[in-house]
Amino acid sequence: MREYAARASHKLNLCVEAVVAALMLALVIDVWIGVIDRYWFHWQLPWPETLARYLMIWAALLAVSCGITRREHIGLTIALDKFPPAVRRALLILMDILALALFSYLFWFGLEFAASGAKRQAMILNASLQPFYAAIPTAAALAAVQLCLALVRDLGSQLETETATSPPSPSSPSPSPPPKADS
Repeated sequence: MREYAARASHKLNLCVEAVVAALMLALVIDVWIGVIDRYWFHWQLPWPETLARYLMIWAALLAVSCGITRREHIGLTIALDKFPPAVRRALLILMDILALALFSYLFWFGLEFAASGAKRQAMILNASLQPFYAAIPTAAALAAVQLCLALVRDLGSQLETETATSPPSPSSPSPSPPPKADS
């Protein structure tokens, strides 16, 4: 089950990363169009700045699930490190469950928020705000799915894996260098 969760998480993350990369590419192109418009052609296009804002919001919110997949979000583990491994694992699982509750709440609230965007217009883009507001429930749902997969994959062992692969601290004795081969 853990291997299945790891594979599913990895595949989903690859798809999300591709979408985030495409959004960032579109953002860079959009900003360059705005710069070229402002300083060279003076077309006075009204939409590049607004579109850039919504592209950035979508990319940033979708990237949350990428951070969850890799467990790259900031966390203060100084207190957790003082507990025995069994308690630490239980606390990490509890934190994942609490985060899952948060993302579930954001998803639920975000659905209503996105629906309210259908009644609002982005005047500069002459479009409904619903697709832009939909970033919240979409990102929350992806984050919740990735959190469930990461929870099953790690089962609270993410700190043990991290410390096992981290480099030795400066205070720990370093291994002696290998003997020189005589030629």
